[in-house]
Amino acid sequence: MLSQTGKCYHGCMRQLITRVDDDLHKRLRERAAAEGRSVNALVVDILAAEVATANRRERLRRRAKAAGWLVVPPRPDRIPSWEEVEKATRGAGAAVSEALEAERVRR
Repeated sequence: MLSQTGKCYHGCMRQLITRVDDDLHKRLRERAAAEGRSVNALVVDILAAEVATANRRERLRRRAKAAGWLVVPPRPDRIPSWEEVEKATRGAGAAVSEALEAERVRR
């Protein structure tokens, strides 16, 4: 809406009209009320957060965290040396190779 001076009241923001089902609208209203803000402010924040991250991995990480599915392993007290890693995994390659070969033979 323009004022009499020709300037926008809301900083020339665009209006987006979309259709959502009743259940989604109800959940948005409830969440907005719980957070003490308007549905518009909530939706703008959700949309901005979603499109701000171009990185697919980061978007998936946020969604997994929000759903309670994100598992973050504890950081080790110290990082093992390359020699320790080699020693701990010695022989594992042969077992994996043999299992893959057995699977291929069965097909």
